[in-house]
Amino acid sequence: MREVDASIRQNLTSEVQLINAISGHIISAGGKRLRPALLLLMAKAHGYNGPHHHTLAAVVELIHTATLLHDDVVDESDLRRGRKTSNARFGNAASVLAGDFLYSRAFQMMVTAGNLRILQILADATNVIAEGEVLQLLNMHDPEVGVERYLQVIGYKTATLFDAAARIGAVLAGVDTKHEDASAACGRAIGTAFQLIDDALDYNGEAEEMGKNVGDDLREGKPTLPLIVAMQRGTQTERELIQNAIRHGETQNMPRILQIVRDCGALDTVHETAQAELSSARALLEGLEPSPEREALIDLCAYSLDRNA
Repeated sequence: MREVDASIRQNLTSEVQLINAISGHIISAGGKRLRPALLLLMAKAHGYNGPHHHTLAAVVELIHTATLLHDDVVDESDLRRGRKTSNARFGNAASVLAGDFLYSRAFQMMVTAGNLRILQILADATNVIAEGEVLQLLNMHDPEVGVERYLQVIGYKTATLFDAAARIGAVLAGVDTKHEDASAACGRAIGTAFQLIDDALDYNGEAEEMGKNVGDDLREGKPTLPLIVAMQRGTQTERELIQNAIRHGETQNMPRILQIVRDCGALDTVHETAQAELSSARALLEGLEPSPEREALIDLCAYSLDRNA
């Protein structure tokens, strides 16, 4: 991971000082680096010993960071990872353009691997992620969104890059199509579970631990799984309260909505759904030869479920 961070820093330099300032602001904020870690571990678990995994892991993190820049502008967020978002500090226009720079720099870097299959994977992934962003925009302030539409958004918007990271690790190692697909399925399951828990934390976390404001999803009018389940199980009055909050992005009734979400067992349902995804991922990992990297991937599954931020 130190090599990945070094690659990120080396490739984020620009003659345009504002780009350097925004890039430095984002990278210095840290982050979990789960997607690059997944790529590194999957490559090593399949026996890869070549020179390209650090650069490609950095590419995956840059693509992820670009999506965060654009997300924060769309969502009008002002806090991420416990500090001001780039759009809050530098403005929306600068943040969007810096995100474009990260995307284009990521594609410059991935060419160095000289692998057309990897280029195809990342090109397809970035396109699907963009579709996911638009799907989420269409779902915002719509209380009629059901489980299927919600899962489609997180599949496109979040799980796709986890899928791509794991698949690239396998491709680097030169495995056959069966093992490549299994690796990708494992990554997709981990990514889905990660987003499920992320959405649950918005109704059961602490702002200081999460590094963002509790209730941001509701303020943005996002009908995530905790709210969808609460609307399915709540009384007519409770359902109308949540529907109205989603439509208008209102948070004045947040304490009552939090209580409804918790009392109806919605958070337990989200955790059970995430646990099922991770059980699937662990089953796929058990098909790999025993190694420290395989054990680390299994630990990553546990972390994705039990985290507090």
